[in-house]
Amino acid sequence: MKKQVFYLALFFTPIIGVAQTGISGQVKADYVPFSNYVRPIDSVKTDSKSNFKRIQGALEIPLSLTMIEENKPKLWSLYLQGSYAAMENKYYDEKLFPTKLMNAQVGVKHIRPIGGKWSMMATLSVGVYTDMEQITIDDVLLQGGVLFIKNFKPNLAFGFGPVLTNAFGVPMVLPGIYLNWETQGALHFKVAFPEGAEIGYRFAPNFDLKAVVELDGMTAEITKDGKSKLLGYQQIIAGIRPQFTLGENWFFELTAGSTLTRSFQTNDRKISDIFKEKDMANPRFTTTFYGAAALKWKF
Repeated sequence: MKKQVFYLALFFTPIIGVAQTGISGQVKADYVPFSNYVRPIDSVKTDSKSNFKRIQGALEIPLSLTMIEENKPKLWSLYLQGSYAAMENKYYDEKLFPTKLMNAQVGVKHIRPIGGKWSMMATLSVGVYTDMEQITIDDVLLQGGVLFIKNFKPNLAFGFGPVLTNAFGVPMVLPGIYLNWETQGALHFKVAFPEGAEIGYRFAPNFDLKAVVELDGMTAEITKDGKSKLLGYQQIIAGIRPQFTLGENWFFELTAGSTLTRSFQTNDRKISDIFKEKDMANPRFTTTFYGAAALKWKF
């Protein structure tokens, strides 16, 4: 089940998001200090340790915006996303984990109403997903999808549809899911699948304090035993997040908490492998501190 959740996050997170009618984006840095490697064969905590440091950026720029059908947006936008991570690995007898990961993609998004409470969201992107050891054509992954979204209420939307990817060597279609449920009062919450959930209280117009749980990860194409494989890093974090509103368009966030889970997994680039259960658990790390800082903007 963890594998399926990871692939949902990997392929669907670039699609997830409400329609932005202006330029939006963020720059974020997060840090996980050294924690112990838990050997999968017997679940023993070892003396081997790894940390994780990452910087991320995202930008979405509307290319065309028309208000149609009861003032609903018909939007074309360009989005760019990138992340770079560095890891230090200490006291290992052999190389198990990468020291660098890079994900970068560019894509287009189209959102339009299709009648009543329904709308359609379509995306197409191309990206490089690499461990930086050797960048080849195998590191280039394509993603595309079409989701049909029903807005049950102004603050509640659910959608589904096909998502196409070549991550498993040949193009294949996966099921895509969209969920966004949020409130806007002083006491507010948000649930977004597969990104996570938050609940917060707005103490002042320019200050929110939130409790958050988030699913996050990175991926890379690697060569192992002479074969092209997918390496996935995934983490679930929980923490406290103060958010400061800077004027009308800027937001600054700090997050402090812990990693609930942090692990790697390696899979063959075969369609059958996404459904196959492994005989051994994934390599993972003990729980430790998590910290992050992010600057966001919406115009």
